[in-house]
Amino acid sequence: MKKALLVVDVQNDFCPGGSLAIKEGNDIVPIINDLMDKVDVVIATKDWHPEGSTHFENWPVHCVADKKGSEFNPQLNDKKIDQIVLKGTGHDDPGYSAFDATNISLPDYLKQQDIGSLYVVGLATDYCVRASALDACKLGFHTYVVTDAIAAVNAKEGDGKKALDEMYKAGCILLESKEV
Repeated sequence: MKKALLVVDVQNDFCPGGSLAIKEGNDIVPIINDLMDKVDVVIATKDWHPEGSTHFENWPVHCVADKKGSEFNPQLNDKKIDQIVLKGTGHDDPGYSAFDATNISLPDYLKQQDIGSLYVVGLATDYCVRASALDACKLGFHTYVVTDAIAAVNAKEGDGKKALDEMYKAGCILLESKEV
């Protein structure tokens, strides 16, 4: 069985200067780039919302399809990405989990690639990383969350820690990048 890196939403709007910026958004990118060389397959998700999405009733407008904010962080080594997964593409689709992708069936893709272990990194710990890791566990993948390659929104103080606790209790293995 092979190992895959799931890079969640490392997009301009979630990084400093973006409409829904996470302060540490740029800090994790070099770690993610280094991890790309330690796995067999690299998959990256993109929030890909249509203009006027109902998702924006709860969040500032972000990652609108084909706009600058939806592009990958320019520091991310996107040349090493084997598959891009689009999520949140429908008008009423929040698209938190990578497994809610609309352009491919992520479980089928992972099976076709003979992936047994999934290393989850990216933004944001308390939303899309959390949802993706929990779904990966439910689907039976050995799921690792690389704690120094994620960052949280922390809309409420401690949300990131709470999300890590939930992922751990669901069966995710929490580790640092040097352990991959």
